[in-house]
Amino acid sequence: MQASVIANKDYTISEIDDRVYGAFLEHLGRAIYEGIYEPEHPTADANGMRGDVIELVKRLNVPFVRYPGGNFVSAYNWEDGIGPRDQRPVRLDLAWHTSESNAVGIHEFADWCATVGTDMMLAVNLGSRGVDEARNFLEYCNHPGGSYWSDLRIKNGRKDPWNVKLWCLGNEMDGPWQVGHKDAHEYGKLAANTARAMRMFDKSLELVACGSSNSDMVTYPDWERIVLEHTFEHIDHISLHMYFRNYEKNTANYLALSEKLDRYIDTIAATIRYVQSKKKSRHKVFISFDEWNVWYHSNQQDRAIRDGHQGWPHAPALLEDIYNFEDVLMVGLALNTFIRRSDVVKIACIAQLVNVIAPIMTERGGPAWAQTIYYPYYYASIHGRGTALQLQVKSPGYESVHADHTPYLDIAGVHNEATGIVTFFLINRHSVETIRTEVALQGFTQGTILEHKVMTHSNLEAVNTATSQQEVAPRDGKGAALTEGTLTIELPPYSYQMVRVKV
Repeated sequence: MQASVIANKDYTISEIDDRVYGAFLEHLGRAIYEGIYEPEHPTADANGMRGDVIELVKRLNVPFVRYPGGNFVSAYNWEDGIGPRDQRPVRLDLAWHTSESNAVGIHEFADWCATVGTDMMLAVNLGSRGVDEARNFLEYCNHPGGSYWSDLRIKNGRKDPWNVKLWCLGNEMDGPWQVGHKDAHEYGKLAANTARAMRMFDKSLELVACGSSNSDMVTYPDWERIVLEHTFEHIDHISLHMYFRNYEKNTANYLALSEKLDRYIDTIAATIRYVQSKKKSRHKVFISFDEWNVWYHSNQQDRAIRDGHQGWPHAPALLEDIYNFEDVLMVGLALNTFIRRSDVVKIACIAQLVNVIAPIMTERGGPAWAQTIYYPYYYASIHGRGTALQLQVKSPGYESVHADHTPYLDIAGVHNEATGIVTFFLINRHSVETIRTEVALQGFTQGTILEHKVMTHSNLEAVNTATSQQEVAPRDGKGAALTEGTLTIELPPYSYQMVRVKV
């Protein structure tokens, strides 16, 4: 099977915002407790944070982490997580039917972010609370001192403000499962009023309004239109969420979900342009895809906890998907889509980072390890920074439930002009055919192949575990060649590859 690609230096899409490789941590399951925070763990630092997890996160070079939710934030009182730990209240979390100790709050999370070298993206509660909660939280985090909330932060041990610039105006408020669920007009008015108040404090904040929880919502895409009509001049981004599932065990349809993702982005980009034109505005609004990942493996086992049959446990194992090799391909496809839509998608968060639908897993008192999906996320975050190339691709394809033509070859290209490196991320969706691919490098001087990594496995269901951490892992590729400006590479069936070329 043959495929051809043209990569022209002058045909570009957009500069890729580094924040498209962001992540997410919610007070959900073992994401916080036993995930990043486990004071009794042998590797724990002075703040009780797991050192083995810190090292795995550092490798990813995550630009920011969204916190504290998620569904959790819609009934969260941020004040519960400040002050002496022994005086913090235990609360019931209605979103996940668990109890929250509040042993970790904004101070502990901020210190952890500083340790791993990332910034914070904070969400305010627009479910059970509103403008007051948001402005007070903002003052607590960002005001230098001399006011009630900033002085309380100083009293609690943090003299300098954190100066958090990126804020979410609630979470998934279109969802009937959300505490304080609202219709689009109710939410749009509240989000606009909250944004106005926050901008009165600091006009330079970046604010994210809630878009659709997924593209199958009955309110989609009218939700975005209505919310944007209320908030357009007051926000910078609108959020989208999507999780990828393969309940039917149909790999071809599963791997075509990136086509649905692309249409989702395209529809909301068009909605943004429509509202901008309607308002005759020069203001720009972009997409924050601040929840995305594979999520379906753990749904059945989670039901007993979420239905309340186990009471209100603290930090139970929830949403602990064990990812297989097939999921490597799906995560790679999603990341390629974000690169190709970098003109409109400026922020994205893999959901989540540790234990809960996450690339990193831990055992209580035991090891931490990289799940299969860690690797495509790692390669994109480390090497997918620069300018997205507008590739011209010819590839055979197949018909799926999501698209009439899903190409077997999926490819994204990134040119980092500062380093002089072009990186290609390639996925073969075909089950049995190798794809011989030729990539014509136009406008680049003759180069050399710096690095070639391959991920493939004979078993789509293969996973990494605490005792077999490298069952699914990248290896050095073979056979790629660069001759007279053409990169030739063979993609085995169901494979993920990264090739870096110095030009």
